[in-house]
Amino acid sequence: METDCTRAELPANGDVITPLATGTRLLHIGPHKTGTTSIQGALFEARAEMARHGVEWPAATRHPMEAVLSACARTGMMGDPAPTERHWERLLEQVRGTGRRTSVISSEFFADAPDDDTVERIVEQLGGERVHVLVTLRPLARIMPSQWQQYVQNGLRMGYEDWLEHLLRKPPYDRPTPSFWRRHRHDRLVERWARVVGAERVTVVVVDDRDRESLLRTFEALLGLPAQLLRPIPDVANRSLTLAETEMLRNLNKEFRANELPQELYSQLVRNGAVMHMKNTCAPGPGDVKICTPQWAVEVAAGIGAEMSERIESTGVRIVGDMNLLSAVQLSAVQKPAAGTGAVPRIAPEAAAHALYGALAAAAGAPVRHAAPAKSRTVHQTSSKELARVLGHRCLKRLRLR
Repeated sequence: METDCTRAELPANGDVITPLATGTRLLHIGPHKTGTTSIQGALFEARAEMARHGVEWPAATRHPMEAVLSACARTGMMGDPAPTERHWERLLEQVRGTGRRTSVISSEFFADAPDDDTVERIVEQLGGERVHVLVTLRPLARIMPSQWQQYVQNGLRMGYEDWLEHLLRKPPYDRPTPSFWRRHRHDRLVERWARVVGAERVTVVVVDDRDRESLLRTFEALLGLPAQLLRPIPDVANRSLTLAETEMLRNLNKEFRANELPQELYSQLVRNGAVMHMKNTCAPGPGDVKICTPQWAVEVAAGIGAEMSERIESTGVRIVGDMNLLSAVQLSAVQKPAAGTGAVPRIAPEAAAHALYGALAAAAGAPVRHAAPAKSRTVHQTSSKELARVLGHRCLKRLRLR
């Protein structure tokens, strides 16, 4: 189909991407699971060197998540403190402090902006006509397993195939994770931001998983940076969970919810304790069962990808990379587990031990105060469900006290 979109190939393919004008504020909006953490780590690590080439990283951290959540009127992760307007105001002050120099801001949570009014306000506050929006895309079939296990890390209790059924087969397709299609109906995401800034100020980059560094090279070209300045930064804490690890956590989520434990306890002991320590200390082995997407879901996702590609091309935005990748997924790479792994996921004892230690370490890291006097009732007179609830509240109280 003939379109009026402006195309540019990745630098690795031989063509040069024209750098953005000096003074541009490059706004990378994700969405999730499209290489955002990798590019944020590389940009943050190289911020001093980038500044010597006229490009600023205004955020004080690798990912200004709280600021962007506030700007998009989103709550934080389950149990985390709610972001405040001050987080966003502080980031705006840092952006304004870059003056007329080029700057880059990256957060996948910008993709959660719910409507045009929110997008318009964000763009205006970040510099209006100086803002150029960058969207990174991967095939849905690559995104779905990673996004599911990330939802499980935030309390989801639904199994993968059941979640896919709701996502792809059960209208209105927004249960139990309504944020998925707001982020990953990529054509609507691009259209939403293009309506505000104009198609000429939107670049869509299709991430090629066969060349992981191509995204770094694209950012260098757009920002006018020397080649190879951005380097991959290893981040084991950002790795996806294996199927066994995810299933362990999903079942823990069921117990956690059934016993009505406080959400703050989940944040402290589970996500930032058990899960974080397990990911930091246990690398997946060759025998670990991966999260495998059934063939029917891969085919549905490929069809949606083809539809989204056509609509994105019709918007007139600049496209970097091969849009056919969004619908041409190798089923063997997504559908089948590694040979010899067996059908039943089993978590390694070492991983379970590290997870348990992570939770205990998180609890022990807070000051311990004397608990309030107990009511005059014996343990034998109390149900196991209530005992679990009381224990949870006591742990939370100890974590909160300073």
